[in-house]
Amino acid sequence: QVQLVESGGGLVQPGGSLRLSCAASGSIFSITTMAWYRQAPGKQRELVATISNYGNTGYTDSVKGRFAISRDNAKNTVYLQMNSLKPEDTAVYYCNKLGISWAWGQGTQVTVSS
Repeated sequence: QVQLVESGGGLVQPGGSLRLSCAASGSIFSITTMAWYRQAPGKQRELVATISNYGNTGYTDSVKGRFAISRDNAKNTVYLQMNSLKPEDTAVYYCNKLGISWAWGQGTQVTVSS
């Protein structure tokens, strides 16, 4: 069973930046398309960004040009660089594989507020 541990969240002012990390156990990480999701209070979890095992990336429209997903297969880690943060980015951020998910980690809280 793959375990996911997210970190790097925090409180940041609008316009600020954060870098999230997600460490995954298991040897299949390197061949798996990974994704970042987020869930704001009272809303459904939404897909934010994806990265294939080849490094191809995709983003939801609201974060294009501001967020960047990357991965280090040697470290079984996927990252999300978030720049120009907005209050509407406030949410708990989770990583998982795209499609049928593994067990969810605890997530990391991102709060964008002045």
